[in-house]
Amino acid sequence: MSNLTQAKVPMGITPGYMPGFGNDFETEALPGALPRGRNSPQKCAYGLYGEQLSGTAFTVPSHHNERTWCYRIQPSVKHVGRFARFDLPYWKSAPHVIADVTSLGQYRWDPIPHRDARLTWLTGMHTMTTAGDVHTQVGMAAHVYLVTASMVDEYFYSADSELLIVPQEGHLRLCTELGVIDLAPAEIAIIPRGLVYRVELIKGPARGFVCENYGQKFDLPGRGPIGANCMANRRDFKTPVAAFEDRTAPNRVVIKWQGQFHETFIDHSPLDVVAWHGNYAPCKYDLRDYCPIGAILFDHPDPSIFTVLTAPSGVEGTANIDFVLFRERWMTMENTFRPPWYHKNIMSELMGNIYGEYDAKPHGFAPGGISLHNMMIPHGPDNEAFERATHADLKPHKLDNTMSFMFETRFPQHLTEFAGKEAPLQDEYIDCWDSLKKHFDGTPEGDWGK
Repeated sequence: MSNLTQAKVPMGITPGYMPGFGNDFETEALPGALPRGRNSPQKCAYGLYGEQLSGTAFTVPSHHNERTWCYRIQPSVKHVGRFARFDLPYWKSAPHVIADVTSLGQYRWDPIPHRDARLTWLTGMHTMTTAGDVHTQVGMAAHVYLVTASMVDEYFYSADSELLIVPQEGHLRLCTELGVIDLAPAEIAIIPRGLVYRVELIKGPARGFVCENYGQKFDLPGRGPIGANCMANRRDFKTPVAAFEDRTAPNRVVIKWQGQFHETFIDHSPLDVVAWHGNYAPCKYDLRDYCPIGAILFDHPDPSIFTVLTAPSGVEGTANIDFVLFRERWMTMENTFRPPWYHKNIMSELMGNIYGEYDAKPHGFAPGGISLHNMMIPHGPDNEAFERATHADLKPHKLDNTMSFMFETRFPQHLTEFAGKEAPLQDEYIDCWDSLKKHFDGTPEGDWGK
């Protein structure tokens, strides 16, 4: 368990707006620790050091500038020593193309099973796909985490990426430089690039999904004609209050940089930020606060209507990553095929099931399971879903007990060796379309009435 000292607010979380554009937070664990009227006074209260954490270049337009001022017991230069390379064999970065693993096809995996081994946030991270190039800061990687033990006297940060964490089973505690976030299934968290943290297991074993974003930061999508309401609202994203450790003990700090892992050893905890203000911070969001929008007469919109977060690319409207949510919702369309339609897509789609049944695949896509349909690979409902939807009595119907998501990217996603050879791949998945039959018989009605 954490021994952080924090301000007296419920659950260590302050309601507010999503970190980023135009939103600034301030929080202090000790009264008067935040300087007033200036960022870097000659002498900080309590003998603290002032330090800025920058998430964007200094000279980006001011409405895009992201930075946080931290007032800490020791500056970050004291939180690293000499670096030594080491390997985390299951955590991979793009480009990572395996010669004898084929990424072209329709793939689905059963939930990655838990193991008896002691697995922390670092050793339990298993990369399924990579896309783009970590060296040029574009693309992503999709991981499954299996956690059976807390990190003890150990901390981590990624210089490569921000991490979008999607729990499916078990409860985690993210002890970060800027405060504590408790995380359960049906919630998500975002850990910014460069932020130091430790992951503790509150209830386990824990399993979930991670989207590692090498590119521009996640933000809410533009709503266009939808307007100001529904989908995800900034006010529902929560940032932690200040919390700090003043503890002397041998500690290991692991840094991910350019796809490589390095370790360094220090004699104190790096979670020593007593107060902070800014707009570059971790946050959490309850997916049950997401209000989906859909058709209320006929047809239905593209699945992009369910986008929770998007990380833009250099091409307008074409995302580096979209995080899309398919949760409980009403289906009301008349004379419409209601499940997702058959399609090929310029984007590559990795889906995960958090709980319940996905309407396009009634069987085989279990909670904790994953599917991958790469760019321009055809996919859609299996025969059971097709027959059920084609002949359904189209009364208003609510999809209940369902929550799945998609990591969608403009880049092709390459399977890792773990995904292709070790993970529980469903070899028969592609057979789910075998029973689709030809209905064309040269008449306007086809054979629908036969």
